Amino acid sequence: MFRPDLLLNKRILITGGGTGLGKGMAERFLELGARVHICGRREDVLEQTAVELSSKGPIHALPCDVRNLDAVEAMIESIWSEGPLDILVNNAAGNFIARTEELSPRAWESVIGIVLMGTLNCTMACGRRWLKAGQRATVLSISATYAPVGSAYVVPSAVSKAGVEALTRSLAVEWGNRGIRMNAIAPGPIPTHGAFSRVLPRADLESVALDRNPMHRFGTVEELANLAAFLVSDGSGYINGEVIRMDGGEFLQGAGEFSNLGRVLKEEDWQSLKPKKPSR
Repeated sequence: MFRPDLLLNKRILITGGGTGLGKGMAERFLELGARVHICGRREDVLEQTAVELSSKGPIHALPCDVRNLDAVEAMIESIWSEGPLDILVNNAAGNFIARTEELSPRAWESVIGIVLMGTLNCTMACGRRWLKAGQRATVLSISATYAPVGSAYVVPSAVSKAGVEALTRSLAVEWGNRGIRMNAIAPGPIPTHGAFSRVLPRADLESVALDRNPMHRFGTVEELANLAAFLVSDGSGYINGEVIRMDGGEFLQGAGEFSNLGRVLKEEDWQSLKPKKPSR
C-alpha cells in the first residue's frame, strides 16, 4: 500500500510499544524506513520485542513508566541526546471490566495515570522541546470508540480517553500554527494477546461482540498499523485535530462498547474479573 521509504529516517517513540497494537505499529513503521523507540514498564518484554523486530530496522527499547513524569523526562532527554524525535505515538493504556462502584481509588489512579497522565506527560515533554527548537512534528494518540459518549463498566478508561481526545483537539489548534499536528485513532475491538482476554472473559461473548458489528468481524493489528502509518506520514499533512474511528461501523450500530455486559455477564463472571491481590 505504501512506498517503502514513506517514513525513511523518521524518529518515532511508541509508548506501550512492547506488545499488542504498539508492537504492530513498531513493526510497520520499521518496514517503512523509520527509526523506532519503544517504551513500557516491562523491560524483558521490550527487549524481546526489540530483538524480534531488529531485522526490520533500527529499534531501541527504553524501560519507562509513563505515569512518572521524572522518568518520562529522563527518557525523552536520553532520546534527544542522539537527536530529536519527529513523531510521538501515545499508545500505552490500561483497562479492565468492572462494576464502577466496586473500583478502589487505586484502580482509578492506575488507569487514569497510564492513559491520561501518561499521554500528557509524554506529549508535553516532547512538545516543549519541539516548540523551543521550532521543529515540525506529529503526535498520534490511541483513543477508544466510547470516548465521546462514555461506556458502562470501563468508566476510568472512558474518562481518560475522553481527556486524551480533548487534549488532541485543543493542542491541534494551539500548536498547529507552529508545525505540530495532533491526531488520534479510535479503534473498535482488535484481538491482541492479553488485552483482549481481559475484556472478553468468556468465549461465547465473542459472538455477542461480533453481532454488534455490521461487518461481523474484528479489526486487525495490521489495519490499525497501516492507518497509523498514514496519519504520521507527511502524506496526511493537512489532517490535524481529528479522531479517526476505525471499527467497521460498530459505533454507528450502537454506542458504548461494554454497555451490554450488565445483561450478559453472570455473577461468577464479575467475580473472575476482579483484580487479583498481589502475593506478599
